[in-house]
Amino acid sequence: MVDKTPNVTNETNVPSAIDSVKENMIRTVDEVAKIQPQYVQSISNLQLDYIQTTKNMIQTGFSAQKQVASNWNAPSFPNADLFVRQANEMTNNAIRAVGINNQLTINALDAARENLKIYNRSVDAVTEFNTNVAKAWTAFYSQAQQQFVR
Repeated sequence: MVDKTPNVTNETNVPSAIDSVKENMIRTVDEVAKIQPQYVQSISNLQLDYIQTTKNMIQTGFSAQKQVASNWNAPSFPNADLFVRQANEMTNNAIRAVGINNQLTINALDAARENLKIYNRSVDAVTEFNTNVAKAWTAFYSQAQQQFVR
């Protein structure tokens, strides 16, 4: 059996180990990013097929009901016009509500995206600040050590 574990010595320097882990994480994220458009397309295709299937189901179901009603010579029912008007009004209200909800959802997603950009800039600023603090402490520590060595 061949051991495929890379040779790691206790003398590996910390910065190169950090760089290695960083690169591996970036490679992993890049692999996820490569497949993401395919996932989105597959989900979109599924949604479109679902919508078409739903429309076909509605058309077929109501076509069958209409066929049965016409074969039985079903009498017209009173207040049919009122029913049609109310059904149209309810449908229009539902469509408006869905439109408003969709716009709110899109606005929330856009706001979340903006917040991610702000967060990214904040992480950069905090990292730069911490790096500067570390450099200042390192310089101070080095100077203090040099004073004791002399």
